[in-house]
Amino acid sequence: MKNFFNKGLLIALLLAFTAPAIFPQQAQAEESLTIMAEAAILVDAESGKILYEKNAETPLGVASMTKMMTEYLLFEAIEEGKITWEQEYQVTDYTYRISQDMRLSNVPFREDGSYTIKEMYEAMAIFSANAATIGIAETIAGTESEFVRLMNEKAKEMGLEETTFVNSTGLSNSSLMGRHPEGTKETDENIMPARSVAKLTKILLDDYPEVLETTKIPVKLFREGTADETRMENWNSMLPGLIYEYEGMDGLKTGSTDFAGYSFAGTAKRDDTRFIAVVMGAVDNKGAGSYKARFDATRALFDYGFGQFTTEEIIPAGYQFEGQETLTVENGVEKEVAIAVKEPVTMMIRTADKELHQPELLLDDSVVQDGKLEADVEKDLVVGTLELKKAEGVEYGYLSGSSNKVKVATTESVERASWAALSMRNAGEFLSSLWNDAGTFVKELF
Repeated sequence: MKNFFNKGLLIALLLAFTAPAIFPQQAQAEESLTIMAEAAILVDAESGKILYEKNAETPLGVASMTKMMTEYLLFEAIEEGKITWEQEYQVTDYTYRISQDMRLSNVPFREDGSYTIKEMYEAMAIFSANAATIGIAETIAGTESEFVRLMNEKAKEMGLEETTFVNSTGLSNSSLMGRHPEGTKETDENIMPARSVAKLTKILLDDYPEVLETTKIPVKLFREGTADETRMENWNSMLPGLIYEYEGMDGLKTGSTDFAGYSFAGTAKRDDTRFIAVVMGAVDNKGAGSYKARFDATRALFDYGFGQFTTEEIIPAGYQFEGQETLTVENGVEKEVAIAVKEPVTMMIRTADKELHQPELLLDDSVVQDGKLEADVEKDLVVGTLELKKAEGVEYGYLSGSSNKVKVATTESVERASWAALSMRNAGEFLSSLWNDAGTFVKELF
């Protein structure tokens, strides 16, 4: 008996220690993920699915991440033929004075110099050059003030919530030597929430992926081979070959001011998976903002994404809902029609969470009335959508705001029955009803 007890105790202890390995528990990794930043967000770049967020809807200083909007408007202007890469910009007194301020990120302009849009763009995208950015804004819109109006207009068009641009660079207006854009105040700052920064990043990558050809350059010489040659080391130190390099990193934009702290909108790709990570107001473990802190926070987000998430097929094409495989067809040759999911449902997901997502059928009330369709019914008629619901844990949704819905449609057509057929069916149903009523009456007699 004693030996049996000892063996039982030993087995119980072994199970206690090995159970987590044998029966892995549903670890809520996002709850244990510590991101040392005022706000942060991690997004699947393809679908826009949010995988993690912290304080992501709070408007904060955006600093030079602002330049992503300037880049977008530049690519758009070139696409529309309004300007060209070879077009020359003549330096103004304003851009000259800004370019000579070495407290700011800049390539120095000559007072009487002219520069192509292409070389100013590279200076902006690689070295966050502020005078070059203002020069691009003036070229596109005539004045930086008008360009700021275009920036805010485009922000509304993109659905960037809680976003306000007051200049083209992301500098504090107080750094612009009293030449801040008309209609703004010297105390004004560019403001965005992390979620809107991520959305802007995704739209830029979706519409103009060629931006990465420049943002991935670690070092480039401005005006190489001339007396004005300036070494531009990319502020994104997570690029290959730089001090905090990270596998797959190829963009996109850093930002730092006294107001905004240290921020970064980064993107990295491995195989077919690309993530977008945004950190704002990054700090170290002592609570101090630093150049390195923003990259440490970004690394933690990317490690979480690449380490925990894969794209999985959750629901196959042709999936039918148990107990809702068909819909009633009124006045059809057939009384029912089968319905099924048209396309497979794939989603960026933590493998451990796959079984937590359950399909739910949402019928379209404008098509399906009281659970019925009226003949004629065409094949592939969309009758509703499948939406995945997570049984437990955090579900952050998508940058677009829409959930992962796919169409549910009829799998065959059902023609409308002829008048004669409908008459016979109605007569049959009437007689069947009478017979059932008679049977019930007889049963009740006994």
